Amino acid sequence: MSVTIRDRADRCPGILRPWPAADGLLVRVRLIGGHATAAQLRGLVAAASAFGDGRIRPTTRANLQLRAFPGTDGVLDADALAAIEASGLLPAPTHDRVRNITVSPQTGIAGGRADLRGVAAELDALIVASSVLPSLPGKFAFVLDDGRGDLIDRICDLGLVALDADTVQLRVGEHYGALVPLAEAARALAELAERFCSARGAGPTAPWHVYEMTGALVDPVPADPRVPAASGPLPFGDVPGGRHLEVGDDGLDAAGVEALFTDVDEVVFTPWKGVFIPAAAQA
Repeated sequence: MSVTIRDRADRCPGILRPWPAADGLLVRVRLIGGHATAAQLRGLVAAASAFGDGRIRPTTRANLQLRAFPGTDGVLDADALAAIEASGLLPAPTHDRVRNITVSPQTGIAGGRADLRGVAAELDALIVASSVLPSLPGKFAFVLDDGRGDLIDRICDLGLVALDADTVQLRVGEHYGALVPLAEAARALAELAERFCSARGAGPTAPWHVYEMTGALVDPVPADPRVPAASGPLPFGDVPGGRHLEVGDDGLDAAGVEALFTDVDEVVFTPWKGVFIPAAAQA
């Protein structure tokens, strides 16, 4: 990938820095690995119904967008912001835009070589605890593939692929990095992210992505033979561990959100603008 010369900071929206669109402010809400509980989604769609167009829409990073929110000079009205905060999906205002962690949606539920839910949660905690990482660009992406290959072909800044239940290989931009124990993976990624913040510099010309840097963040390592081939998107319909429902650009209204939670209390939004509904646990 060719080096991109930037001339401004990125404008990727968040909750505290929404994007001014033709129909009002566009808000992007980060979900870690796409996971969202019934209470969180009910709170979010209630905010969308009260202040926006009444719908929540998935993104290609398994996050959510809200449209048509009120505000002035690119800042949400206080009541609208309070309604979004009440969902519990703004746990760290200082890190609002940088918690971009995409994970194999079925990990820990069906298939895959390792359960990456704990790695994603630990990585998020390390990001939030860092005084350096609020300076990450809002488009900076962590991508974690649990060894099934569903995310192996997705462009990322930092990430990993599970080689077995206890070992992962890091992804660093367009290249592969070190093999590390699963238990050390989150910290390794957080440290690399801090190294990127230091190496990229500051100002409008600073790169947004690892693959835009003029020099390597770390020395590339050959891909381990166990790195899987790309398996393609998770198909819609019945899949191992549950059902993958297509949502698309129209998103979900309040009734659509309620329909997700007939038998479960948590769902997983996917990078293919869908939502994975795990099968109900058997008594």
